[in-house]
Amino acid sequence: MMLHIPGVLSREQVAAMRRRLDQSDWVDGRTTVGAQGAQVKQNRQLAEGSPLAQELGAEVLAALAASPLFFAAALPLRTCPPLFNSYAGGEHYGSHVDGALRRVAASGQWLRTDVSSTLFLSDPEDYDGGELIVTDAYGEHEVKLPAGDLIVYPSTSIHRVQPVTRGARVCSFFWTQSMVRDDMRRSMLLELDQNIQSLRARLGDCEELVGLTGHYHNLLRQWSEV
Repeated sequence: MMLHIPGVLSREQVAAMRRRLDQSDWVDGRTTVGAQGAQVKQNRQLAEGSPLAQELGAEVLAALAASPLFFAAALPLRTCPPLFNSYAGGEHYGSHVDGALRRVAASGQWLRTDVSSTLFLSDPEDYDGGELIVTDAYGEHEVKLPAGDLIVYPSTSIHRVQPVTRGARVCSFFWTQSMVRDDMRRSMLLELDQNIQSLRARLGDCEELVGLTGHYHNLLRQWSEV
């Protein structure tokens, strides 16, 4: 399941982040990947665990906590501290798949990567190239979103970032371990939840909606790993 979540950050929040990020020191992006990823990755990142990364990451996590759609789609059990990257001058990231497990440096805790997320901090007109290309059973999907918008997709997907030939593509990215490991089950729960919300807005609460809501929670109870 791929899902576009608009407006996770406001324009004011994005502008404030960009002012600080544009004045920061970037490091080689290959520091956070394994041997395979290092062969195809060429970008820059904010140093993982730096005070600025921690501060801006906390702001991103707070915005996610305020997004009902992110919760419904990812069903997050825990989320890695967000990272920040920049692509410019032809930088790119070739086809790869995210590692299945990631260690959170601050806690030493291991996290299973079920859901990958990219939060755009540059508007599409500010740079050429830089499309996120995600491949699944239905083909390739090209993603280039307004600043403040989020794309979530299964971490099992092969994906790449096209070369940036003008301007700079600045994003935050992170991984989530879901309460429901299986992507198809998460997709089914999201669709059921969205239909329940739509029916409730149109009809109000009724006996049938109570039954559907119970069905949703019983499936979540059966499938969750909490």
